[in-house]
Amino acid sequence: MKLSYKIRRGLRRGPRSPLGRAAPVRVMAAGFALVILLGTALLCLPAATQSGESAGVITALFTATSATCVTGLVVEDTYLFWSPFGRWVILAMIQVGGLGFMTLAAGLAMLLRRRISLRQRRLLGASLNMDGLSGLVRLARRVLFGSLAFEGAGALILWIRFARDYGFWGGLERGIFHAVSAFCNAGFDMLGDQGAFRSLGAYTGDFAVTLTLTALIVMGGLGFFVWGDLYGGKDDGRRRLQTHTKIVLWSTGLLLAGGALFFLAAEYNNPDTLGPMSFGKKALSALFQSATTRTAGFAQLDQAALTGPSKAMTVGLMFIGGSPGSTAGGVKTVTLAVLLTAALSALRGSYQTTVDGRRIPHKLVMDALSVFVFGIVFVSAGSFFLAIADGTGLSEALFECVSAFGTSGLTLGLTPSLSAPSLLMLAGLMFLGRVGVITIGMAAMARQGGDRGVRYPEARVIIG
Repeated sequence: MKLSYKIRRGLRRGPRSPLGRAAPVRVMAAGFALVILLGTALLCLPAATQSGESAGVITALFTATSATCVTGLVVEDTYLFWSPFGRWVILAMIQVGGLGFMTLAAGLAMLLRRRISLRQRRLLGASLNMDGLSGLVRLARRVLFGSLAFEGAGALILWIRFARDYGFWGGLERGIFHAVSAFCNAGFDMLGDQGAFRSLGAYTGDFAVTLTLTALIVMGGLGFFVWGDLYGGKDDGRRRLQTHTKIVLWSTGLLLAGGALFFLAAEYNNPDTLGPMSFGKKALSALFQSATTRTAGFAQLDQAALTGPSKAMTVGLMFIGGSPGSTAGGVKTVTLAVLLTAALSALRGSYQTTVDGRRIPHKLVMDALSVFVFGIVFVSAGSFFLAIADGTGLSEALFECVSAFGTSGLTLGLTPSLSAPSLLMLAGLMFLGRVGVITIGMAAMARQGGDRGVRYPEARVIIG
C-alpha cells in the first residue's frame, strides 16, 4: 500500500512538537516564563535562605520574576535573606534575563561548534529585536563577548574597591554580583550588611563605585544592535551609523544629561538627599540618579525623601526606560523619539514621519503608539489595584507600578509591605515590561497576519 507524499514526508521528519510550530514571540514569552518557574522552584528550597526554611511560593515567585525580568524590586533584602546558593541562583536568572535565553543558547552552540538552525536563528532574531536573519550569529557572538568584557572589567574595578571593605573573597563576590546586576540593569545588590534595603546608600558619592556602575548601566541600556553598528558600521571605508543608532545615542545622551541637571537643581538644597554633600558629590549623585532611574534600580538616595518634582521626573524616566534590544525595560527611548517626531510631523501638516532624512514606516509608528498607550493603561490599572487592595496612596502606587513595568526596581519602600495579590500584580507588570507589550500581544493572539491585505472604508472622526 502506497503512502501519500505528506505522510511519507512526515515519517521522514518525525513528529513536530508544538514548540517547533510556535511563533518566535510565543517561544520568547514561554521561555521567560519557564526560567521564572525554574527559579521559583530553586528559591523555594530551604538551602536558598539564610534561615534554612523555605521562602514560600509568593516570595520565591516574586524574586524570580524580578530577577529574570531584571527589575530589582524585592520583598526581602537580597543579602540578609538569601543564602549564597540563593544569591547565585538570582544572579544566574539576572544574566539569563538580561542577555536572553536564546542568546546564551546560541553562545553554547557556538562553543560546542554546532550549527544554528533556521528556526533557532528566527528565535534569536526575536530575542534581539532583529527583523532579518542576516548577521544574527555574528551579532550574538559580539553580544556575548561584549557583555563578558564589560561585566569582567566592571567586576575587576568593583572587586578592588569592595576588597577594602569586605576582604579578598567578599570583595570578589560583590564585584561580580554588582557588575552583572548593573550591566543587566537589574538593580539587585549585596550590601544588606550596611542596612536592609539601603541599596548603594553606603557608597553615595564614592567615585569608583558610582562611575563604574553608571558606565555599566548605560552600556547595558544602549542595545545590542547599537553595539554592532558602532563596532562595524562602515560603508566604503566611511563610518555611517544606522538611523536607529543615531536616535538611541541622541535620546540616551539627552535623557542622561537632562535628568542629571534636573535632579541636581531639584535636590540641591534638600537636607535629606544632596543637601549635605559637596558640589562634586552632588553632581555625581545626580548623574547616578538619572542613569539608575532608566531601569537600573540601584539607589544611592532615599527615593521617599526626594522632592515632589524629583519623584515625578523619576516616574517619567522609569517609564521611558532604556533602548530596544537592550538589557533595559520601559517603553524605550526610540518609542518616545518616534512618537514625538510623528506628533511634530502632524503639526506641520505632514503625513510622513521622517528622521535623519529617512521615513519611518507607518507600522512602526503604530507599534510605538501601541506600546506607549498600553503602557499607560497597564500602569494606571495596576496603580488603582494597589490603591484598592492595600489602601496605598495613588502616587505611591503609581511609583511602584511604573518601576515594575519599566523594570526599574526603584521603590518608595512600599513593595515589602504589600499583600500577596498586589505582589502578583506587580510580578505581572514586570513580566509584561520585560518581554514587551507587542510580544505579549502577538503571543496571545491566535493570528499574526494583521489585516491580510483587507482595506476598510474610511470613517470620519473629529480630532482635537
